[in-house]
Amino acid sequence: MPLLPLFSFMESTSSTAREFIFDPSKWTREQMEDDFLKISKLFNAMKSVVRVPDLDPKYKIAVLASKQDHCLIDLLHAWQDGRLPVDIACVISNHERGPNTHVTRFLEGHGIPYHFLKTTQGNKREGEILDLVQNTDFLVLARYMQTLSGDFLGKYGKDIINIHHGLLPSFKGGNPSKQAFDAGVKLIGATTHFVTEELDAGPIIEQMVERVSHRDSLQSFVRKSESLEKQCLAKAINSYCELRVLPYEENKTVVF
Repeated sequence: MPLLPLFSFMESTSSTAREFIFDPSKWTREQMEDDFLKISKLFNAMKSVVRVPDLDPKYKIAVLASKQDHCLIDLLHAWQDGRLPVDIACVISNHERGPNTHVTRFLEGHGIPYHFLKTTQGNKREGEILDLVQNTDFLVLARYMQTLSGDFLGKYGKDIINIHHGLLPSFKGGNPSKQAFDAGVKLIGATTHFVTEELDAGPIIEQMVERVSHRDSLQSFVRKSESLEKQCLAKAINSYCELRVLPYEENKTVVF
């Protein structure tokens, strides 16, 4: 039966992504991998990825979250409904959740480990986090309100996707909804981006906006922002898993 593979490769100045039909009875998965490796070497690609969703295992991810759990809950239900093409290896949090919370009951019911790692200003528990996520394909920060160090990023060595509750590059850092409210903006937004050493400055994957006005309160800013965050994060994860996100230059992406 013909299948639909995904292929992308990234050069220093450009990126390419393609979908095509292939018949595994005539062209084996191993041979296809080898053929596309030769193509990537021909073009001196810095990175090359070939995936066949119907044959290859789903991407394995870990989700990191703090106290606010609207993005985490939305991801869990999207995964349960089959709307996210990933397997969730574990959830890690610096916020302790009781046994009767919605998140805890959901995770226990689906056999997903939950790791509470209390952080302090002097100890972000990064070594323990690395031990927990070493077999994952990428990480998702679903409102994880801790900054990951350059040392962590280097040792993990894979992509990390973050949701920021503001329309970057404006309103970086903490409390962006209040920053936007105080600035009297007419549009608020949410931004999904790759994590880099510089806070909230990684290549942008997805952004969504909603109009606001003088009639809105700070509470309605926050409520509208949370709705955008859930949609923006889920869309970015799907695009990434479908190889539709191609970084180029230092801080840009092409999203097909």
